[in-house]
Amino acid sequence: MNKFKFTLLLLLTTFLMGSSFAVGKIGLIYSSPLLLAALRFTFAGALMAVIVYVFKRPHPISKGNWIKILIIGAFQTAGVMGCIFLSLRTITASESSILTFTNPLLVVVFGTIFLKTRYQLYQWVGVLLGLVGVSITMGAQIEFKIGILFGFLSAVFWAISTLLVKKWGLLFDTWVLSAYQMLFGGLLLLLGSFTLENPEFILTRNSLFILLWLSIMSSIVQFAVWYYLLQKGDPGKTSAFLFLAPFFGVLTGWLLLGEKLYPSIIVGGLFIIIGIFLVNRNFQQKNSRLKRTLQMNE
Repeated sequence: MNKFKFTLLLLLTTFLMGSSFAVGKIGLIYSSPLLLAALRFTFAGALMAVIVYVFKRPHPISKGNWIKILIIGAFQTAGVMGCIFLSLRTITASESSILTFTNPLLVVVFGTIFLKTRYQLYQWVGVLLGLVGVSITMGAQIEFKIGILFGFLSAVFWAISTLLVKKWGLLFDTWVLSAYQMLFGGLLLLLGSFTLENPEFILTRNSLFILLWLSIMSSIVQFAVWYYLLQKGDPGKTSAFLFLAPFFGVLTGWLLLGEKLYPSIIVGGLFIIIGIFLVNRNFQQKNSRLKRTLQMNE
């Protein structure tokens, strides 16, 4: 893949990741939070499920593997996205995106505790910088808002799902896993909407456009481009650019919603962005060493 195409697709997918927070917050004008998330991922998951079926991608055979996909969907889609949309009720899209994208930092912490994974010193420096960034960003809050807790929980659920995918991901076709974890997570969100809130969706041209944008562009297209880049390029190099997602989250919050860029958000966000870059940077080096080792053994 040439450098221009890689850069263009990388900017597209990270923009879609980050901008979904601002678009989602606009969507809350027309819908209750859990229902909006449920409709987004039930539709996106169902559409992707049809696609992977038509293209005859290999589906799981055993009941146990389907349960694993359900568990991943419970954390990745229901947990992460449910918390994101709940957080957007009380905090800005900028704050929600910053909190959610601290998940790579938590992966290092959880991976060390639960999987006994060893990380490099500069990755721990990245974790420390990220935590400092969160403290700076949220420390300026005069009062605690429940959205901060939901924003942090979204990062926790995302980190857990990342570790689950690392453990179980090789059992599944990537596209099949993506499709059904979204579908199962969307259905769980739908159940949560009808049990935990008063579900409401005001159908207008604007609300329908927002729902379709979130379902198609910010879900299916975003995942498709991201997985394409991971498969065609160096996964470590690609992952290192995840820091662009919270940047676009803050930028679109400012452009679309007129959110103020307080010094605490800018400084704290920069610390978090540097932390994410350091944490993911090691993956590129590890993959490069692995490729060299394989080449030497051939």
